[in-house]
Amino acid sequence: MDSLQTFQDFLATNRSQIPIVAFIFNLLLTAILSLILAQVYFKYGNSLSNRKLFGRNFLSIAMTTMLIITVVKSSLALSLGLVGALSIIRFRAAIKEPEELSYLFLAISIGLGFGADQGVITIAAFIVITLMIIIIKKISRKAGDEQNLHLTISVDNPKVINVEEIVDTLKTHCSTINLKRVDETAEFLEASFLVEFDDFQQFNETKQALQKLDGKMKILFLDNRGVSSL
Repeated sequence: MDSLQTFQDFLATNRSQIPIVAFIFNLLLTAILSLILAQVYFKYGNSLSNRKLFGRNFLSIAMTTMLIITVVKSSLALSLGLVGALSIIRFRAAIKEPEELSYLFLAISIGLGFGADQGVITIAAFIVITLMIIIIKKISRKAGDEQNLHLTISVDNPKVINVEEIVDTLKTHCSTINLKRVDETAEFLEASFLVEFDDFQQFNETKQALQKLDGKMKILFLDNRGVSSL
């Protein structure tokens, strides 16, 4: 009983004071790096989703992670309680592409690093990682690995039109096509492609051919920076 009481007293009293100035400084650095990460993701990411909108989440994720780690490390009791709290959390948002997950991990790592007062290591690692991302992206562009446009086609009634018809139409009018993702239910169909056009006339012909398949079809073209054009 004495041992249990001693352990409980240890958990209750083993708590360090958080220096407010250092905390605010780390929080600001976390915010700056997460905003830079969002810009890197927007400019150099390959995701077919709205990268600018998705990148806005990095700020809140990194700063929240930093706050949790800072508070938890000040108390052993809080760190043990965190294990139980996190065990009941479930994330329901689907991560459609691995690249999204990698950037989320990097945002969380920023928060972890500054929350643990490892600012120098965190900044150094962030610089190296972002430089590698940029270098690899530029090399792939020079090598011609990137295609011109991301094309996303959405259909409300998959019974009227199927993926095969869409692919056949694109093969007829596009220089190159590459199917990246298909999401299909009984009420909805969404297909994403990487496509290339020789000229603007070919672009228009493709658009008109797709609209003939289904007048209610939603067509979205994205360039490599995620700017919509239709």
